[in-house]
Amino acid sequence: MTRDATHQAWLDQVIEPVIDPSRAIVDPHHHLWRVPGSPRWGTYDLDDLFADTGSGHRIEQTVFIDCTSDYRTDGPEEMRPLGETEYVAAMAEESARRPDATTRIGGIVGHADLLLGARVADVLAAHLEVGKGYFRGIRHAASWDPSEEIHNGHHNPPREMLLSEQFRAGFAELAPMGLTFEAWLYHPQIPELTDLARAFPDTGIILNHVGGHVGIGPYAGKRDELLAGWRRDMAELATCTNVSVKLGGLAMPINGYDWHKRERPASSDEVVAAHRDIYLHCIDLFGPDRCMFESNFPVDRLSVSYAVLWNAFKKIAAGFSEDEQERLFRGTAMRVYDLDEID
Repeated sequence: MTRDATHQAWLDQVIEPVIDPSRAIVDPHHHLWRVPGSPRWGTYDLDDLFADTGSGHRIEQTVFIDCTSDYRTDGPEEMRPLGETEYVAAMAEESARRPDATTRIGGIVGHADLLLGARVADVLAAHLEVGKGYFRGIRHAASWDPSEEIHNGHHNPPREMLLSEQFRAGFAELAPMGLTFEAWLYHPQIPELTDLARAFPDTGIILNHVGGHVGIGPYAGKRDELLAGWRRDMAELATCTNVSVKLGGLAMPINGYDWHKRERPASSDEVVAAHRDIYLHCIDLFGPDRCMFESNFPVDRLSVSYAVLWNAFKKIAAGFSEDEQERLFRGTAMRVYDLDEID
């Protein structure tokens, strides 16, 4: 086990009974780092994932999302992200055979540089080959902001990348291979994603973290004002039926809630109070068929424990019907990522 004992002790200050422990869940967004991905997050490997998914909620499957881990260190630059897919595919197979596994990795979303244009087709084909049947799509982070106080995306995107002809030439290669696009951006960029989604209505797009709310730097202290613009932009995006939304990823430092700086981590009631209206607005716009709760672990683990976070999601969803809750917690992710049922 590689988790930081001091941070774990901090999280353990807030222990809650697990709500509705029998509810089947697919967690469609987590990462793995075999080597430290950041001084803040440290190593997060399969044992760490099992420790979190085994904290009381019934996490049947997960989907790994790219995080620039285990890239190849030699060979053509565009092929180096294949190392991540190779590593996670091996972890997915291990999660299926280990008797102590608390979940199974059912899908993989890796990275390919769509700015390669049509040449990216060879990279995508290679991902499918080494992915051992788990590969579902790619993420090319578009998160960019002019402020020097905002860290731009881990793929170092240029400004207005989603609108560029070169990027779209690469994007056009996804649908023919049955692959989805994972959209990680910041909230001012949502209109760019809407433009992309309308240009490629046959490509499945998954918006990460409800559109990337930024609450630090020039955006600090302006939450109500920014939410008004976010609601407007999300309403336009919702008209694109090829777009689904992940409900989560709002406990990161960039979101500006500063829970990671406190003496005690967030409780589920605090998460509900801060995020309920945001998630319910997404569900109202996109419907349960196009929304799915996500953990974004271990990044959101900086602020809240896994068990507490899923308690918050269950409290937020309590007013929906059983069928709607099944889609929010499992069904939408199963369909969007074309996951196999577990025997």
